[in-house]
Amino acid sequence: MSDKQKKPQKLKARLPRGFGDRTAADIHATNEMVAKIREVYERYGFDPIETPQFEYTDALGKFLPDSDRPNEGVFSLQDDDEQWMSLRYDLTAPLARHVAENFNEIQLPYRTYRQGYVFRNEKPGPGRFRQFMQFDADSVGAPGVAADAEMCMMMADTLEALGIKRGDYVIRVNNRKVLDSILTAIGLVGDEQLGQRLAVLRALDKLDKFGVAGVVLLLGPGRKDESGDFTKGAGLDDVQIMRLLNTLGWGEQGSGSNSAVKDRITIMNLRDRLQEFGVSAEGADELLTINDLVRSAGYDENRIKIDPSVVRGLEYYTGPVYEAELTFDVTNEKGEKVVFGSVGGGGRYDGLVSRFMGQPVPATGFSIGVSRLMTALKNLGKLGQDEVLAPVLVTVMDGDVEAMGRYQRFAQDLRNAGIRAEMYQGNWKKFGNQLKYADRRGSPIAIIQGGDERANSEVQIKDLIEGKRLSGEITDNAEWREARVAQVVVPEDQLVEKVREILAHQAEDRRRAKGDYAVDYDPNQIGDTSNEI
Repeated sequence: MSDKQKKPQKLKARLPRGFGDRTAADIHATNEMVAKIREVYERYGFDPIETPQFEYTDALGKFLPDSDRPNEGVFSLQDDDEQWMSLRYDLTAPLARHVAENFNEIQLPYRTYRQGYVFRNEKPGPGRFRQFMQFDADSVGAPGVAADAEMCMMMADTLEALGIKRGDYVIRVNNRKVLDSILTAIGLVGDEQLGQRLAVLRALDKLDKFGVAGVVLLLGPGRKDESGDFTKGAGLDDVQIMRLLNTLGWGEQGSGSNSAVKDRITIMNLRDRLQEFGVSAEGADELLTINDLVRSAGYDENRIKIDPSVVRGLEYYTGPVYEAELTFDVTNEKGEKVVFGSVGGGGRYDGLVSRFMGQPVPATGFSIGVSRLMTALKNLGKLGQDEVLAPVLVTVMDGDVEAMGRYQRFAQDLRNAGIRAEMYQGNWKKFGNQLKYADRRGSPIAIIQGGDERANSEVQIKDLIEGKRLSGEITDNAEWREARVAQVVVPEDQLVEKVREILAHQAEDRRRAKGDYAVDYDPNQIGDTSNEI
């Protein structure tokens, strides 16, 4: 029997299910989008904060998605003091903990925004990940619905800042108090009917998907879809269903031509019906106030719409709720035209901070699903259109210390001018490999200094983009003479200036290729980090 040890098995590289790697293009697109969102939030007077990705599990409390077990719905571990910690499930519960812990130091109303990853220990699937990014804005300590109205306006402004035009989105607004009053009006009260209450709310949330007829089935005995699958209904009787639909006013239209007047009439009719049934109309009054505030600020019902079918956070929100919905069509993986749908939402959660405080602390806020919204923007052609250029490549012809120092200085001069640049760090002895590297990298320019150029304190600048075009398009000497020069030699002290000029020409070529002839270019701006270079 041989004592020779077995060779260790090679480790298999594998990505955990429900997680994903991000490419440079994804990261650049995310950064582009986040910068635009941040600008809107800052303009509204919100300031950034950051909380850790881990929180004590009890801080997440009853807002876990499934049950009280630490490993249900969240990723958890036990600390050395035997306390359970969990990766955050959203960005709101950590904010509530932060506010409660620093309540005496912060200034109310506390207006903040946060960006970061959240984690869900749920079964992954197509488009469903266990780690994804959210971008939240919250106002803590503002009890009036004016704060909720402002959140809706900020959501609308954010979508437009991202290039989504009016008519391609709508912010839909409802109030949990309205839904609770309607449930009371049809006799669903008390903890013993909690399951039926939730079933009714879930049925109402399917209005956009199934229409009124489909919702009626889900409110009653249940609904069978085209495939034959049956969804059990909430079990309401006909009287309860009719009272619920009449209270919501579904299918009714105002008689006036002014859509803002129609919205106001709809809300007033809703309030009147709630009063007739002897239940609270406070939620309808709040919707009326929100409607009047946003209309006064110039947001019509095509941008912010009161919609009693909106259902969010069944055990989370306590007042107004709102949802940002994209209304344009996209083509799914089956080639079908579908409406994109929700990309974010939020509402009032007056009970969340209060769990830590033992006193009322009003709060409202919303969350944007960054990954989902980024997909929508790419579908619209509003994101990632400005290509991030690869760095200029400074090639290496000699490996002595003096030459290497010179090459590094060229790269540093370009960087100091705001131009992306790198010195080749591979095996410099095979020069052809350096140009192959530049081609695979997508480098726009290569800087070359051999012995002759070095003796004359010059550098050779090779326009790789133009060179590639010339090699594929030019067929005779006359065309070659008329074409832009793809390779020039300049003194070392003119390196930066010439690189700027070539990059400017390349940028102009890209604009012309897109048909954007009206945009002028300024070579002096090529090093500015605010433009595409």
